[in-house]
Amino acid sequence: MSKVSWLIFDVEAVADADLIARVKYPDESLDPADALTRYRETLLADKGSDFIAHTYMLPISVAIAKVAADFQLIDVVVLDDPDYRPATITQHFWNGWRHYGHPTFVTFNGRGYDIPLMELSAYRYGLSLPDWFNVDARTYEQSRNRYNTTRHLDLMDLISNFGATRVQGGLNVLANIIGKPGKTGIDGSQVQDVYDAGGVQKINDYCICDVLDTYFVFLRTRVLIGKISIEQEQQLVQHAKDFLTENQTQRPAFAHYLQHWGDWQHEQTDSPDEESN
Repeated sequence: MSKVSWLIFDVEAVADADLIARVKYPDESLDPADALTRYRETLLADKGSDFIAHTYMLPISVAIAKVAADFQLIDVVVLDDPDYRPATITQHFWNGWRHYGHPTFVTFNGRGYDIPLMELSAYRYGLSLPDWFNVDARTYEQSRNRYNTTRHLDLMDLISNFGATRVQGGLNVLANIIGKPGKTGIDGSQVQDVYDAGGVQKINDYCICDVLDTYFVFLRTRVLIGKISIEQEQQLVQHAKDFLTENQTQRPAFAHYLQHWGDWQHEQTDSPDEESN
């Protein structure tokens, strides 16, 4: 098997209702479920959204695409399948990064959410990560340095020039531009309710689809920065589609993704020679 050089991942999380009850309502002896309901209602009333900060969240889905140095898709996995235990997910996530020799993490907006959540989960569960928190290294060599893209490549940082512009529509738009499904089932705002209704498998299937979108956006950015040609990208896309097709019986999320598959529709561009004439 090819060496894993990139780990493209996405995290879905649910609220730690017990923590919310203890921190937000320490004197009211609220049941955790009631505390969560009240907190979401408060957020919705105050901010127009019941989005809960990662500091109060637990990872219940981490999907990862393993990618070779030549950008070929090797495999797609979800951690701690089918139990999806937050502590085990966290341990497997960081152990996997070490097992494969510290490959580059690839995310979309992972610097703002996914990575901090997994770091705080390591803190929560007492894991030691000196190779990630290498705070004594030179600044530009530290794994958590924003501009150290050999450790973590956040595609939103790349597209937005590190926040100079806003990526309106996010991953969904970037995936649709190149013909890939984008959001076709649940979205992040629905994860808590789906989880409370017993839909943890549905959440993990959704997470896989997000990772596949991220992989194809990643490939197009490799064209953008000159690492591969558009012809090479299309070959890699076809290889990935073949992989999904071959494994869709075992992975319903693959079948769902293929049902919404679209090929990149492009206009013919002039060659550099033609443009200069």
